[in-house]
This record gives sequence, C-alpha cells and structure tokens, in this order.
Amino acid sequence: MHGSTKTMGALTVGTLVLATAYSVTLGSNGWVWFGWVILAMATVSMVAASRGA
Repeated sequence: MHGSTKTMGALTVGTLVLATAYSVTLGSNGWVWFGWVILAMATVSMVAASRGA
C-alpha cells in the first residue's frame, strides 16, 4: 500500500474509535455512523485502486 492509503486506513480506524466512544458516552447519532460508512467506503475504494495499479 502507498503512504496515502495507509494514512487513510489509519484515519478510518481512528474515526471508528471516536465514533464508538461518542456513541457510548453521548448516545448513538445516525449522522456520525453515516459519515463513518462513507469514509470507510472511500478507504476501501482507495485500497482497491492501489492494488489494481
């Protein structure tokens, strides 16, 4: 994986931790999880693009 792909993966995992902590402390928020799903989909597409190149 390229450096930018690794950074995106780390950002996605970090955001997952933050979204989980947010949900535990303040209650679930659909927009937080929707945003995380969009970020995860972008990360998966970056990984797929880097493997195809």
